Parts: sequence; structure tokens; C-alpha cells
Amino acid sequence: MKKDSDIVVVGAGLFGLTTALELALQGYRNVTVLDRHVPPVPDGSSVDISRVIRFDYADDIYLKLAYEAYLEWYQSPKYKGVFFPTPVVMTSNSNPVGKAYIQKSNDAMDRASLPWESFKSSEAARRTYPTLSGPLASPGFLGYHNKQAGWADARKAIAGLRDECIIQGVSFVSGRAGTVIGFDRDGASGTIRAARTLAGTEVAADLFVLAAGAWAGSLVPMYNSTLATGQVLAFIRLSPEEMVKYERLPIYVNFSTGFFNFPPHQDTSMLKVVVHGWGYERAPTEAERRLLKSDVSTPPLAASNGRKNYIPADGERRLRDGLRELLPELADRPFEQAAVCWYTDTPTGDFIMDYHPDYRNLFIAGGGSGHAFKFLPVLGKYTTLALHKDLEPALAQKWRFRTEYKDVASAFPGDGSRGGPERRQLLAEERAKL
Repeated sequence: MKKDSDIVVVGAGLFGLTTALELALQGYRNVTVLDRHVPPVPDGSSVDISRVIRFDYADDIYLKLAYEAYLEWYQSPKYKGVFFPTPVVMTSNSNPVGKAYIQKSNDAMDRASLPWESFKSSEAARRTYPTLSGPLASPGFLGYHNKQAGWADARKAIAGLRDECIIQGVSFVSGRAGTVIGFDRDGASGTIRAARTLAGTEVAADLFVLAAGAWAGSLVPMYNSTLATGQVLAFIRLSPEEMVKYERLPIYVNFSTGFFNFPPHQDTSMLKVVVHGWGYERAPTEAERRLLKSDVSTPPLAASNGRKNYIPADGERRLRDGLRELLPELADRPFEQAAVCWYTDTPTGDFIMDYHPDYRNLFIAGGGSGHAFKFLPVLGKYTTLALHKDLEPALAQKWRFRTEYKDVASAFPGDGSRGGPERRQLLAEERAKL
């Protein structure tokens, strides 16, 4: 590909910005990013106040890459004030799936000679971290902690990526002219000619990078290789006294239920709680079906100023149950805000960094499956290696576009890290509130 080739990146989130920046750094002069919003995109999965940064993985490849990224977060001056070192406590109750994931993670870290320390009981965890006032994962507690972890202020990190892109000459188009609703395809040549926008314009390019996250599946056929799922999160406002009380709160994860938390966020005085589970599917509205010509699960397309302050009732119960095991004194506190975050799940939990099987100039970058953000410092390097077809074979195999799930029902077993009830469709009254 020539350095003056026209490259259009659809999506200004984690995958889109890291790819655009790396291409610009490699000398590509005509890189344009299209999105409904100027980043940070308010309803994107890579934006709000916090994301977990850890290298604890049951998969050897992701563990290695996550550790590479962690060292950048921890050591690079560019992430000062963005990354905050914080211990992570990983737990499971008697659920065999959660226990198996923890054991596999411990084994993988041992193989890589990376640190972790087991807790013999929930009491031992509370002695180490006295702010943990609840019973923790029970019955059948299994847990460990890793002090080499932390969290990143996601909005600041994405804003930093945006600024780097601008400095390197990347162009941005937002609003209706940046809202991609489909592609003009040339079936004879097997290529995409242009992206079509809500403004009625077409944006032509030599190469298209589709990095639209949970919206990608509504733009091109993904052959059941991705699924947009909604995950619940909420924020509790803390008093100045509580900010001091909980300032040493670790990140706590229960793989059996999917519940996890963050320490207090100093800029907003918020404590964030989340469920990393099987989530919710959302059927498109009739207007979205007509516009996108797609019936797959998708987040709302209409541009907004942010996520709606709403989560389904069963999602709220799961968050409050998690608080009861972690910080029961906060379990009934009103949420300052609650929202649905949209994942792009894949059947195996692996990313997709590969060319679309139908279009030789359409590269797919996504499939974050709720665990991609931690790779931000190194993600662009690997995405562009895949784009240039220079990935090492093991990574190319892991991140390939999988067509084998096209006709397979319920083909999303994941990577073993999900907990809680099975995925379900949002009801009509729930969809109306998003």
C-alpha cells in the first residue's frame, strides 16, 4: 500500500484511534476517521472514567501482550495522571467455571514467571485489604491478588489518543457526515468503493478499516463472528469522608457473578461498579432496520450526548448483590447514574484483526469482547501488523475473521471469564429507555 493511499477508519474508539495513529506514524498521509462524534465518543465502549489494567489471563498469548501493555501504562510518562496503580483481587465462589478460570490464570502466570499471591480464605483477603467489609465471594471462596495492576481513566486516555492523531495529521469527520450507515460495494471486484453517511454523502478510499465496535455488525455481514451485547454499570457518589475511607479500595472481581468495582475516582468523587457477564441483546428499531438493512443486535444508532441513565431491573439487582458481598454499607445507596455499555463479543473472546472475507479492501479491527482497553499502548502496533499481513502465525490464527460460526446457534461460549445469568433479549419497554 502506498503512503499516499486514501485510508478511511470507521469508528473513533479504541481500535479506530490506535490504528489511525499507528498508520500516521508509519507515514501514511491520508488517514481519515469517521464517527458520529468527535472522540471521546460519549456512548462508546472505550469511554467513561475507568478501565481495569491487568495482565492476569488464562490465555498465554493475551497474558504476554497484556504484560507488554502494562509496562507501558506503568512506565511511560505519557500515561502519568491517566494510569493509577491499584492491586486487583480476583475471586470466585463455588461456581466451577469461575474457579477454573482463576486456576488457569494462576497456571499461565506461573509459566510466565509473573507474580500473584493466593488468599487461603476471604478473611485473609479482608485482613490484607481492610476496606473490604463484605463476605466476598461465597460460599466456597477462592481468590488471589496481584499488586502489579491498576486502572486507567478511559476518557483521558482516549482524548490523548485523539490529540496524538491530530498532531500526526489524521483527519476527523463527525456529525451526520461522519455517521456511516453502509458501504457502496463493487461486487465484480470484491471491494468497497465508498462509505455512505447519514448526510447522504459518500467517502471513497483505497482501504477501509471498520472499527465501529458494537455497531460494526449492522454495517457489513459478520457471519455470526460478533454479537453486540449490553453490560450494566453504575456510579455511586461519595462524600469527602467516604473518598478518604475508600481511597485504598482494591479492584475486586468475582468471576462467578461477573461483578467488579473500581476505587474512587478523584475527579468526580464516583465509585463505579460493573457486571462483566453474558449481557443483553437489543433488536434494532424499525427505523434502524430500514436504514441499516440489518436485523442483528445493535446499540441505538441515534446520536446522543451520552449513555441514557437506565439499566434493566435485573441488572441493577446484580450490581447491588455485588455491593453486598463487597461493601454492604453501600448496597442500597441510590445510583448517581447507571448505564448500559455495549461490548462487541466474539465466539471465543478473541479480537478480530483481519480482512473481511467478502471485500479485499475492508479490514476489520474489533471484537474487543470487554477486555481490549488494557492493550491501548500496544494495540495499534498489532492491528497494523495484521493489516500488513505481518502478524506472527499464532496471532494471525487467533485474530482471524471466523466464518465457521455462520450457521451455529448460541456460538458464544467466550473465554471462560464471564459469570452470571444467560444472555437475554431486551424487552420492548427496556429498549425504549435506552
